[in-house]
Amino acid sequence: MARLADYFVLVAFGPHPRGSGEGQGHILQRFPEKDWEDNPFPQGIELFCQPSGWQLCPERNPPTFFVAVLTDINSERHYCACLTFWEPAEPTQEVVCAEDATEREEEADEGGPAQLSPATPGPPGQLFAPKTLVLVSRLDHAEVFRNSLGLIYTIHVEGLNVGLENVIGNLLTCIIPLAGGSQLDSVEDGVRTISLGAGDRQVIQTPLADSLPISRCSVALLFRQLGITNVLSLFCAALTEHKVLFLSRSYQRLSDACRGLLALLFPLRYSFTYVPILPAQLLEVLSTPTPFIIGVNAAFQAETQELLDVIVADLDGGTVTVPECVHIPPLPEPLQSQTHSVLSMVLDPELELADLAFPPPSTNASSLKMQDKELRAVFLRLFAQLLQGYRWCLHMVRIHPEPVIRFHKAAFLGQRGLVEDDFLMKVLEGMAFAGFVSERGVPYRATDLFDELVAHEVARMRADENHPQRVLRHVKELAEQLYKNENPYPAVAMHKVQRPGEASHLRRVPRPFPRLDDGMVQWIVDQATAKMQGAPPAVKAERRTTVPSGPPMTAILERSGGLHGNSARRLEVVRNCISYVFEGKMLEAKKLLPAVLRALKGRAARRCLTQELHLHVQQNRAVLDHQQFDFVVRMMNCCLQDCTSLDEHGIAAALLPLVTAFCRKLSPGVTQFAYSCVQEHVVWSTPQFWEAMFYGDVQTHIRALYLEPAEDGDHVQVGELSAREDERSALDVASEQRRLWPTLSREKQQELVQKEESTVFSQAIHYANRMSYLLLPLDSSKSRLLRERAGLGDLESASNSLVTSSMAGSVAESYDTESGFEDAETCDVAGAVVRFINRFVDKVCTESGVTSDHLKGLHVMVPDIVQMHIETLEAVHRESKRLPPIQKPKLLRPRLLPDEECVLDGLRVYLLPDGREGGAGGTGGGPALLPAEGAVFLTTYRVIFTGMPTDPLVGEQVVVRSFPVAALTKEKRISVQTPVDQLLQDGLQLRSCTFQLLKMAFDEEVGSDSAELFRKQLHKLRYPPDIRETFAFTLGSAHTPGRPPRTTKDKGPSLRTLSRNIVKNAKKTLGRQYVTRKKYNPPSWEHRGQPPPEDQEDEISVLEELEPSTLTPSSALKPSDRMTMSSLVERACCRDYQRLGLGTLSSSLSRAKSEPFRISPVNRMYAICRSYPGLLIVPQSVQDNALQRVSRCYRQNRFPVVCWRSGRSRAVLLRSGGLHGKGVVGLFKAQNAPSPGQSQADSGSLEQEKYLQAVVSSMPRYADASGRNTLSGFSSAHVGSHGKLGSVRASGRSGGLGADVGSRLAGRDMLGPPQANGAPPDPGFLRPQRAALYIIGDKAQLKGVRPDPLQQWELVPIEVFEARQVKASFKKLLKACVPGCPFPEPSPVSFLRSLEDSEWLIQIHKLLQVSVLVVELLDSGSSVLVSLEDGWDITTQVVSLVQLLSDPFYRTLEGFRLLVEKEWLSFGHRFSHRGAHTLAGQGSGFTPVFLQFLDCVHQVHLQFPMEFEFSPFYLKFLGYHHASRRFRTFLLDSDYERIELGLLYEEKGERRGAQACRSVWEYMDRLSKRTPVFYNYMYAPEDTEVLRPYSNVSNLKVWDFYTEETLAEGPPYDWELAQGPPEPPEEERPDGGAPQSRRRVVWPCYDSRPRAQPDAISRLLEELQRLEAELGRPAERWKDTWDRVKAAQRLEGRPDGRGTPSSLLASSVPHHRRSLGVYLQEGPVGSTLSLSLDSDQSSGSTASSSRQAARRSTSTLYSQFQTAESENRSYEGTLYKKGAFMKPWKARWFVLDKTKHQLRYYDHRVDTECKGVIDLAEVEAVAPGTPTLGAPKTVDEKAFFDVKTTRRVYNFCAQDVPSAQQWVDQIQSCLSDA
Repeated sequence: MARLADYFVLVAFGPHPRGSGEGQGHILQRFPEKDWEDNPFPQGIELFCQPSGWQLCPERNPPTFFVAVLTDINSERHYCACLTFWEPAEPTQEVVCAEDATEREEEADEGGPAQLSPATPGPPGQLFAPKTLVLVSRLDHAEVFRNSLGLIYTIHVEGLNVGLENVIGNLLTCIIPLAGGSQLDSVEDGVRTISLGAGDRQVIQTPLADSLPISRCSVALLFRQLGITNVLSLFCAALTEHKVLFLSRSYQRLSDACRGLLALLFPLRYSFTYVPILPAQLLEVLSTPTPFIIGVNAAFQAETQELLDVIVADLDGGTVTVPECVHIPPLPEPLQSQTHSVLSMVLDPELELADLAFPPPSTNASSLKMQDKELRAVFLRLFAQLLQGYRWCLHMVRIHPEPVIRFHKAAFLGQRGLVEDDFLMKVLEGMAFAGFVSERGVPYRATDLFDELVAHEVARMRADENHPQRVLRHVKELAEQLYKNENPYPAVAMHKVQRPGEASHLRRVPRPFPRLDDGMVQWIVDQATAKMQGAPPAVKAERRTTVPSGPPMTAILERSGGLHGNSARRLEVVRNCISYVFEGKMLEAKKLLPAVLRALKGRAARRCLTQELHLHVQQNRAVLDHQQFDFVVRMMNCCLQDCTSLDEHGIAAALLPLVTAFCRKLSPGVTQFAYSCVQEHVVWSTPQFWEAMFYGDVQTHIRALYLEPAEDGDHVQVGELSAREDERSALDVASEQRRLWPTLSREKQQELVQKEESTVFSQAIHYANRMSYLLLPLDSSKSRLLRERAGLGDLESASNSLVTSSMAGSVAESYDTESGFEDAETCDVAGAVVRFINRFVDKVCTESGVTSDHLKGLHVMVPDIVQMHIETLEAVHRESKRLPPIQKPKLLRPRLLPDEECVLDGLRVYLLPDGREGGAGGTGGGPALLPAEGAVFLTTYRVIFTGMPTDPLVGEQVVVRSFPVAALTKEKRISVQTPVDQLLQDGLQLRSCTFQLLKMAFDEEVGSDSAELFRKQLHKLRYPPDIRETFAFTLGSAHTPGRPPRTTKDKGPSLRTLSRNIVKNAKKTLGRQYVTRKKYNPPSWEHRGQPPPEDQEDEISVLEELEPSTLTPSSALKPSDRMTMSSLVERACCRDYQRLGLGTLSSSLSRAKSEPFRISPVNRMYAICRSYPGLLIVPQSVQDNALQRVSRCYRQNRFPVVCWRSGRSRAVLLRSGGLHGKGVVGLFKAQNAPSPGQSQADSGSLEQEKYLQAVVSSMPRYADASGRNTLSGFSSAHVGSHGKLGSVRASGRSGGLGADVGSRLAGRDMLGPPQANGAPPDPGFLRPQRAALYIIGDKAQLKGVRPDPLQQWELVPIEVFEARQVKASFKKLLKACVPGCPFPEPSPVSFLRSLEDSEWLIQIHKLLQVSVLVVELLDSGSSVLVSLEDGWDITTQVVSLVQLLSDPFYRTLEGFRLLVEKEWLSFGHRFSHRGAHTLAGQGSGFTPVFLQFLDCVHQVHLQFPMEFEFSPFYLKFLGYHHASRRFRTFLLDSDYERIELGLLYEEKGERRGAQACRSVWEYMDRLSKRTPVFYNYMYAPEDTEVLRPYSNVSNLKVWDFYTEETLAEGPPYDWELAQGPPEPPEEERPDGGAPQSRRRVVWPCYDSRPRAQPDAISRLLEELQRLEAELGRPAERWKDTWDRVKAAQRLEGRPDGRGTPSSLLASSVPHHRRSLGVYLQEGPVGSTLSLSLDSDQSSGSTASSSRQAARRSTSTLYSQFQTAESENRSYEGTLYKKGAFMKPWKARWFVLDKTKHQLRYYDHRVDTECKGVIDLAEVEAVAPGTPTLGAPKTVDEKAFFDVKTTRRVYNFCAQDVPSAQQWVDQIQSCLSDA
């Protein structure tokens, strides 16, 4: 029973104490005056009576009523019913008001609270003051309060003859039952009729169930005001603890809305701030950080605007505003949509019928009260669906003295399949749910509607899901129950209460509300209290029962099917595998293991695994042998790796007892348990997991505690009894115990409490042990693992156990910062674990009511437990290291090159997938070759991984991945899981610029020191301190690295001394030369690190002082200088100049005046420019001494020199470095003549101007300035708008076209329609009259340049990218092609996106675009000077591309080699610097300028496949080896540096046997003799010579060099290694018969496709060679065969079988004669010059057969018209040659060719088809021979001689002894010359 009302209060208007304009409420009287003991008087009633503030009114307002809610400190709610009426103000009040009227008006203007009262108060006589009657109660009977206060007001207004004191006294002493009408004995008890003694009667119906909220119509009104979606949003917001604010002008509506929202939340109770009506003075409460539900008068809406995180519901406007920063998680589907549809059926039944053709007669809608209950029923069902089965996840931690219950949130979410659901997660973590668990978790209590629903109606709700009518019926049934709960006896609801008359408030009341007699009211109250004390207490016995648990969660699981698609077959595989393991059938188990590991991705399979493993544990222990142990651990790790930190499916929980059960004996007394091998999972470091586990175990033990006694009683039926007992859950046991508790004696109660407490305590000790097992690592020195794993806050990375983020501060998220694992930085593993366990122990023990003594004991115990465990582990760790590594595959040794040596032997590693799909069996199909298990080897040349796939189903495939050490671009330490054991291991990720990536995890047997040693050695090899320590130099040399090589004695001055002379002279000269500003000036080897010497003399005087010898005419050269000259003449550039007819260098070195250009030896000592070649082409008219001055105007002294001349237009291509700033200024100064006092800068510029003039004058047909015109057709507003060329001279020009020059080059607007593809415009796009010379320069460099009208050159400013952009772009390209980690969504799109981001193709596009422009200009007769950056990166790219596109010669094998040697090597591209070859270059990184050029060539090759003699593989080969440092060709930065190291001419005169090639060209020559791999069979050049490729990005393709890989043998560019084992068909030939045809699978990323499926021509050539070998004939070279076939084909193609060639052939003859004839015409035979011109330059002794091959192939089109004389025949005659084995001697015509360094033989003298070639490079010795079987009989024995080569011995016989002697001498001399 309870009082209806606790206090009655009368509050009136009073002046504000601080004299402000507002009044304030004063309590005039309150009854009773003394506080009730059980319910103190609530504070702040005055504020809540007038929430908008106390104000006087100019007119009488009608009385108002509302109920405010106050919450006291104990969270008890007090309902304050307030009835307010207005009385004339007393004079004092009026004065206050009049004084402050003005103030109030101001406030009103500001939108303050005063807006409520009319703005202009009337005369003082008419002001009215509010007075409020307040009833304070703990019961929410709003209607009764309204009636009672109304009655009091009526008595006062109507002047009824009733004592107000009596009415109020009766009101305060009225006692009513709390709840439970149906449970009371009679209707009278459930329905209380009260009368206040004024002839009134009111019926109070108490609700049946106290726990169900009373809503009256508030829920229905809420839906009516806001609509379904908005109310659902508010519902979710309140449940997920957001702030909700209601606005309305009506206080009653605010109360109702808040009450309605709370009613919807049932069965959860809202436990945060709840203020349905908030007074204006307390508005700052809204900025509280805690959640709330608050109502505020709409007048204060402005004050709520700046609240950023509050959801505002406007009841009057029907809107809900959710701020941007707030996310309200919606209900999980399908509940959201189902709830929505049911709500609309309830609220709008007409909606279903709206579309019917014959709608039924309209049904009566439910009454508002009934609709309210229906809406609540919908939400009640929703909660039942959300929380169904919740009781199965309750953990009973204590039963006595009070139940302690915990909810296993993770299990609930996991079993409902809602782990990802944001809404449920937040609800379960919220305070409301915590209250729900503590209130409703209790097993023995009174039950209500919700308990029934969640226990018994779940099945019905699931069945009804798809039947709306059945759902509606269920909703109506529930609504009936809810309605009956509020109105148990609708029949007796009769009220009789007097009301005041109409408009009574306007009548003048004779007197104000009277002051009541305190004593009388108090006396009535006291009387009633005394009577109550005398009466026996009416205690209603609460009807308590065991709460039903409902169907178990497993029944709910099926609903969310598809979450575990594990078929029975998979589970069968898991069971079989485990039984094989325990039966010792290891082979069978190994076969099944991969399938098991795959199956374990599914939940059911993981459960199955834990169940099966449990069966094999006896007495908590299972001792296994090593193999079994390994298998079990692998499966456990696989299970655990997919467990999140929550372990929602209980897998980790099920494995926890197992990891401490399975073990193996390491040695007597040392046992290793499985837990030491499964620690690397995030779940073990999650406190929530341990708590749930602990509570689960405690529950089991507590349940057993109460089940035991029953079993002790009767031993006979233990079996059947325990079966029955087993069915009782812990909750049932607890419920029974709670029921019995009051009946037990005090001693018995104490005993039970003690037993429970000690059970919890013992479990806490057990768990401290368990946690130390799983948190202490086996090797405590590896504290890193612990730190990384136990990042207790890092639960985001919980999806697998790979936690690699750093530890710092991660614990702070879960616990207080000062005690996290971050201390483990100091390797204090033990301390960290102790702290973690202590925190856990504290938490669970205080929650479970463990005594403080026990808790202290635990704190003492934990460090000891940890310490003991560490000691045990040390022994285990020591012994486990001694274990023989089991089942590790044998290390496969890699094949090495002849001079390659192993630096570090194999370290066991796992090669992991790196984001490329191929090897991992991605979308392309094929087996999962990766991850592979093997070893990594470090050699002097490469990093090599060899191994086998870990997946045994793939088979015994060997996986090889390697790259040259020199190609390493990035090395990164990583922490990864080993694919087999799922252990976290150290790893390394090595990325190379040859597009290989080794992502390796070290095997656990590899110590960290070995891994570190590997890294150090790798670093040392990658960045040697000196270039001489690279592989190319140490290769095959006897001397140790670092020691200078031995000098070889030689006749005459040796080449090494010669190169030293050159260097000395260059230093001498450079020492005196003033060095202009330079970015890069390589000092000599000896002086590296010293600054270049600078003398401060002026340039002119220096020039005059130069030694005469450096500038004398060549006739006066010293012998050594002459030798230098001849060496220089042999260089590639010089050979090319002569081919092009660019300047002469006859034996007298005199100038031919007719030639416009000459070859100048001015730089032969590298004195002017170190990065240029020794011989340069300059205009005939420029003297050598002027060149020195010109060079100073250019960066790096790289002044303009000619590098190519067009055969057709005779225009020349020049290259130079960019201009120095002052050079530019001088060049384009005003044209006044230099005055005598001009500075040297100007004189330098003048020289430069003269030089350019000389270049222009050297052109055969340049127009004079007046008639010239500029480029047109390159239209773009870009350059013109910036005015860069806007003011270009306009003499004779049409309308300022100069402004448009070159913008196309900068990648701007292309020309109109013809260039849809980026193709060049028509050849006629240039005006007939042009500038004679175009200077292509960097836009930034040529800013503000104004050339004068008389000069014949024109500037083309373009935007170029810098080397650093190339480097950055290449990095991104590497990442795109070899990602390193799998893409989030592996798709072609992600690859293309990252490719686009790299901007690599855009750079290729720009290069091609600029090159095509230059080609056009040259083709149209204008010369071009490319003058970009320092002249050695982009300049080289553009110049090389231009020559390649313009001149077909450079598209041959020989020509391309010449092009690279000339433009890249001789002209000083900085290969060492760009490739970061030494320690000094480490910081600069790898910049693939040359690779980019090769990519451009590849793009052109794709578009013109018939124009190139070389194959795409040739380009890839160069791309690979330019970075590999296997050859010396691409080392060092200039010819000067190569001479300095003695590289350039070193091999001349040295006799080398079959030594390893040092030059890449030599190697390719040898290789191309053996195999056509570099040859393009489609080669059939057109005569049009000039190629114009499309350059738009859409026309470019990604080079397959970047993406392909061959895992069978590693990169195919080291040919000796790539030839692998012979093909299977060859092996399988029975008895040497024909090979059997066998099909085989070719895997795209494993096999080398060109080898596995060669093209038809290669296959035929191979077949031919094989057949010849079988017949025992000497195999013909493939090239000879091919040329013969082509020649035959052409002859067949002619109309008459011979006759004249087609026009194509005829037209090509003159050109080829011109390009190759130079070799035949230079001077007398035997002169040094012509020999040197035709000998092999770059590497000396090998025969220059590539040129011979190239010449033959370039000239295939006219070869049959050439006479035999065109070949070089140094000596010829007839010799007998012994054939192959069992073949006769044959007479052949032999030709010794000293130029090509070969011995050829023909059938007879006039035969033009060569039958075979003996390469003299391979000859080891020439010795006297002996006649053998079948030799010519008549010949003297001494006429026989043998030639021994690396492959075989050739037997020869001459016609007589002298001729034999002559042949031997000739061959010997040829060998010594080499």
